[in-house]
Amino acid sequence: MADPSSQNPNLTTPHPPPPPPSSPSPTHQIQSGTSELSPPSRPPCSTLSFLKTANRPKLRVTSEFDSDSLLFLNKVSCKLFDNLAKLKLSFQNNSQREISQPQVSFTSKHVSVLYDVEEKNTFIKSTLDVHPRLQLRALHNVKAQQGEVAMEANLTEPGYSLELSSPVPIGYPRATLKFPLGEISLQEKEEEEKQKRTLSVNGILKRQVMNGVCTALYTDEELRLRYAYKDDALSFIPSISLPSNAASFAFKRRFSPSDKLSYWYNFDSNMWSAVYKRTYGKDYKLKAGYDSDVRLGWASLWVGDEAGKVKTTPMKMKVQFMLQVPQDDIKSSVLMFRVKKRWDI
Repeated sequence: MADPSSQNPNLTTPHPPPPPPSSPSPTHQIQSGTSELSPPSRPPCSTLSFLKTANRPKLRVTSEFDSDSLLFLNKVSCKLFDNLAKLKLSFQNNSQREISQPQVSFTSKHVSVLYDVEEKNTFIKSTLDVHPRLQLRALHNVKAQQGEVAMEANLTEPGYSLELSSPVPIGYPRATLKFPLGEISLQEKEEEEKQKRTLSVNGILKRQVMNGVCTALYTDEELRLRYAYKDDALSFIPSISLPSNAASFAFKRRFSPSDKLSYWYNFDSNMWSAVYKRTYGKDYKLKAGYDSDVRLGWASLWVGDEAGKVKTTPMKMKVQFMLQVPQDDIKSSVLMFRVKKRWDI
């Protein structure tokens, strides 16, 4: 009898089924079950501390003490939303730990809000750029229900802009034209005595003249002319007001990069003042002067950059010592000091 496979090529001898998989041993079942049910390993302490502080904004605490008023001025601030906004709390406290003038402010690029806790009042300021050449601004005093709205447009010429502003809800609008040499403002106002409206003009003009700057300031029907000459070693600043004819001048002489003398005299009242300043490096400054108006001599020592920020000074701290000596009563001289310190938490 012939082989069936040779007669029909489509018929093949079936292969035996594969053997069933062997069941795992009890020991293997226990080990695998244990690996699936075991709790995850705890992260190290450094990882936990990082997770706790990863989203917390850094705090900046600044405290300033004035021995004259015996008051502490404290500020606590932090930046939010990737430095897009700033939240600040400020308050004063005396030696009895009594808190006064607490204020909370929120500042961002377009909106600023200041809340006075004692007055229970809120001040709101907003700025909006509706166009590369057009900006809108608004101020509002919630308690007084007063404010101001303004619109400023940059003109086609560089350095030129036109600003229109008006008090809210009652007031006269004001138009201000700004240009490279200064600005001029026009505003209608009402005179109570004459009971009529007049046009008020205020403005300032600046012009380079030789090695100095000449400035003309006109406000409230008074014109003040001022010329400021300055070079590397000398500054001379005369000024006069019209129509009162009140004249004064300031003189500054720099003897070296670390020595400077300033003098001011008023021809109308014969009052004068003088200040000598000497710096020792960047973080030490000695100043001494006299003011004839209050008949007082004084001297002060700054430890830390006087005009700089606290964060740039050593130990993030600035100290000022001042001695005041009255001319009429030397025995009542007083020594005062101020300390300003910053902590980053």
